[in-house]
Formats: sequence, C-alpha cells, structure tokens
Amino acid sequence: MKTRLALLLGAAAIFAAALAPGAALAQAPIKIGLVQGLTGPFEVYAKQVATGFKLGLEFGTGGKMEVVGRKIELLVEDDQLKPDVSKQKVTKLYADDKVDLVVGTTSSAAALAILPVAQEFKKLLLVEPAVADSITGEHWNRYVFRTGRSSGQDAIANALAVAKPGVSIATIAQDYAFGKDGVAAYKAVVEKYGARIVHEEYAPVQATDFTAPIQKIIGALKDKPGPKYVFVIWAGKGGPFPQLVANRLDKFGITLTSGSNVLDVLKAMKAQGLEGMVGGAYYYHEIPKNPVNDWLVKEHQKRFNAPPDFFTCGGFAAAMAVLAGIQKAGGTDTEKLIAAMEGMEFETPKGKMIFRKEDHQALQSMYVFKMTSKPDVPWLVPALTRELGPQETAPPILNKR
Repeated sequence: MKTRLALLLGAAAIFAAALAPGAALAQAPIKIGLVQGLTGPFEVYAKQVATGFKLGLEFGTGGKMEVVGRKIELLVEDDQLKPDVSKQKVTKLYADDKVDLVVGTTSSAAALAILPVAQEFKKLLLVEPAVADSITGEHWNRYVFRTGRSSGQDAIANALAVAKPGVSIATIAQDYAFGKDGVAAYKAVVEKYGARIVHEEYAPVQATDFTAPIQKIIGALKDKPGPKYVFVIWAGKGGPFPQLVANRLDKFGITLTSGSNVLDVLKAMKAQGLEGMVGGAYYYHEIPKNPVNDWLVKEHQKRFNAPPDFFTCGGFAAAMAVLAGIQKAGGTDTEKLIAAMEGMEFETPKGKMIFRKEDHQALQSMYVFKMTSKPDVPWLVPALTRELGPQETAPPILNKR
C-alpha cells in the first residue's frame, strides 16, 4: 500500500511539475520585437534590415526558426523614424507583447529615445543600424548591445582613406545626432593622423539647397596648401553630392570623400561622375569572403534578383547575434543573456564580430575603398584597397561604466 501511494504521489509530483510555470515557459515561443523606420526618408534602410534579419534567423536556425527547442516569433513595428513613436512601440512590445528582447532602430534620434525604455523594463535592446556614438557612449546602459557600426568605426575607416600630415578637410553633414557624432568622431581620428578639419557645415535632414554651405566650404579650403577634401556624411535620399559636383570643386584642387552606401546611392554616384572617390565602407557584397556571406549573396540574388545591400547585412548580423546569445545563455533570461553576450564572438556576413564587454559595441571589420566604374554594373563599385580588422577599427570607449 505504501509503495503504491509513493508511486501515485511521485506521479502527481511529476504531473504538477509539468504544469508549473517554468515548464510551460520552456515550451513558449521566443518573442523578438523588430522596430524600424519602415516609412519615412530612411525606409529603404529599414526594409533592408527587416529582410536581412529574417534571412539571418533562417540561416542561423537551419530553416527551423527555433533555438534552444523553442519556436521564434517575430513582431515587426514601424516607428516612422520618430523618437516618440519609437518609444511607444518599444514600450508596447515589452509591456503588452511580452517580447524577450527588441532589435532596433533605424534613426539615431529614435534609438536614443528607446535606450531608457530597455533600462526601465530590464530587457535587452540590440541596436541595429543606428550609428551615433552616444548610443554606446554617454546615453548607454547595460541592457544595450549594438551590432551596427558606430560613428567611431565609420570615422576610423574613412580617416584612414585620406588622413595624413598636410591634408585639409571640410565636412558637411546632417544636423542631428548621426551627422554631429559622425563629424566629431571623424575629426578626432583625422587629426590624430596629422590632417586638419578646417570647416564644418550642418544642414537639415530634408535640405535640398546647399548653395550657401558649399560656398563656405570652398572659401575655407581653396587657399589651403596640400591635398584638400570635403568629407560628406549623409543618410537617406537627396544630399549635397549633385551640387558639390556641379560646383566643380576640382578647379580649386578639392576632392570629395565619403563612406560607401546603399546600391541606389551608388547608382546616383555613378551618374554624378564620382569614380575614383575614396572612403571607408561598412559592407559591399563582393568584399567579405566567408561561408555566411556566400549564403546570403546566393539566397538574396535567387529570391530578389539583386545582391544584398548595406543594411541587409546589418539585419543578418543582428539575427546571428541574437541566436548566438540565446544559445550561449540557454534561454532568454535577461541577466543570463547579458553575461553570455559580453565578450561574445559570433559569425556574420562580414566575418567575426565581438561584443566589447565595456560598452557592448560589436567590434568588426571595416573596409577602405576606391570607387570604380564597370560597364556592366549600374552603380559604382567600392573596390577594396585595405581591410581593417575588428581591433584596428575599435572605437574609443565613451561610456562612464
């Protein structure tokens, strides 16, 4: 009798354990929120991130869309590039949808608005693709990781393309966090290598007339000895390139330099005659040589009849980081994820990335290029002249941790 009672009690205990919250949670889907500016001037970037993220989840799970035995559920939200909307969307995802983590967003201004939300809910926020240094600098908190490159990493790659003693540089950028942080980081690096920033211009994000800024730039550079450059930092449609070219800066010995960009912008650069321009690149599909990038290029070409673009790679990298973190942590507990991801190495289309422990910025390869024109390619090709390794492009640690 006692033996049978013991067996019944044991069976009841097992049954109760199976119904316990922990057991139920083990079978619940992993919920990931993806917030991007899917409408607005940067929508092309956001849509690429979303496509890349979904492809990364597919690749990283072998098509099963599950990790640690749990299905993955993706919730996509459009923040319209607006900081207040972004904050509302991320709050909803954490509070109402009960997501395990959020990936976002496109605009640096919107990304800065959601950093405190992650801290409030004590949930992970993986920043992709917003660039401003202050995201992993003065406004950073321990719940924030970033796979996207920072202004500092952009600055190092772009600076190494032109900076040396005797070089004079003027800059023109958008008048918000992306542009201002980008110029500040670029200035620090080029001056370290002996070049000088002699003038800075900032224009509204939606600016269409650059006549006055260009005249100021010409005035600041035209009488300077030695090599002279205008460094352009611009995101989205439009920008000052056509008017800079139309002003025949070459008459004053002035050359343009800038980072690489999405294929649509590279098409415009070809039409504007920017062959030969040098700068720093985050990604171009022909540059990295590794199995992850090979898969991405092949699958993207097959599905969309086009190669993967600048931000497609970023979304893919973010998905690989999420999967690697969850796998290493054995689940989605926030504290375990933070512990697992600090110092974590993970594979991406660019090769290996490493989350720096001090600020959770992903250290990654960057590329110095020279724009070349090929008759059978409708855009300028950023041909690799030098690959810069993750440690070589490691930006300064700017937070106060």
